[in-house]
Amino acid sequence: MSTRHPATALEDEPIPLRVKLAAAWTSLMFLYAYVDILNFFTPGTVEDILDGRVFEFDLSQTFSTAALALMAVPSLMIVLSMTLPAGVSRIANLVVASLYLPVTAFNVVGESWVYFYGLGIVLELILLALIIRYAWTWPRTAPSATRAGGETVHAREQA
Repeated sequence: MSTRHPATALEDEPIPLRVKLAAAWTSLMFLYAYVDILNFFTPGTVEDILDGRVFEFDLSQTFSTAALALMAVPSLMIVLSMTLPAGVSRIANLVVASLYLPVTAFNVVGESWVYFYGLGIVLELILLALIIRYAWTWPRTAPSATRAGGETVHAREQA
């Protein structure tokens, strides 16, 4: 005979904002990588690359360097979101994610596999919007007061 144990609620630990930002940038990079990798299976893509063309661009060291620089920024945002001072991190996340919205949306231009690219780009745009939301709503510290004698009292201690 089995005894039923009462179900207990799982503890839902709060996730630090910096971890949320780093996770969102990491997810974005995985999507970028997988969309690019899976793109190799799109008919004609490999042939175009072998012919020295990517989308409308000639495949060259300049193109490859520009593409690397373009993808290095969100890659670096993973670590920068965790290590920069709060104010700098907030601004960096707002600026970089905002600049990458049109860059990401541009990737659908001229693509014949609209469902494939559409899904990838919509997911990437959702992550960028989430990053902007997290950075925009970055929690602020409560103001502190000073007691006689110069001792600092935080808002929680004042109540």
